[in-house]
Amino acid sequence: MQEAMPEFETADAGLPLPTAEMDGDALFRLGMMYSSGSGGCPMDRVSAHMIFNLAAMKGSMEARVYRREMSAEMEREEIAEAQAAARRYVDAGVVKFAA
Repeated sequence: MQEAMPEFETADAGLPLPTAEMDGDALFRLGMMYSSGSGGCPMDRVSAHMIFNLAAMKGSMEARVYRREMSAEMEREEIAEAQAAARRYVDAGVVKFAA
């Protein structure tokens, strides 16, 4: 029996996106969806890296491991793109961190 995928906020294209309410574990699961192309997400290393980065910032140790492994498979430009995207989420207040 296949495990049900968690519900995530979606963009206009119907893709699940990080939200301010998500903790590190929820972000990690979302990153896994993008890294594997499951749960309605396309396989997208840049998005997965970005989401693993956000999850790591919220305390997910698993996300740190997966982000590091993913980085080894990515071009420098892809990593820079993922890091910039994560900064945009943080700067926009979409992903908030406890003080």
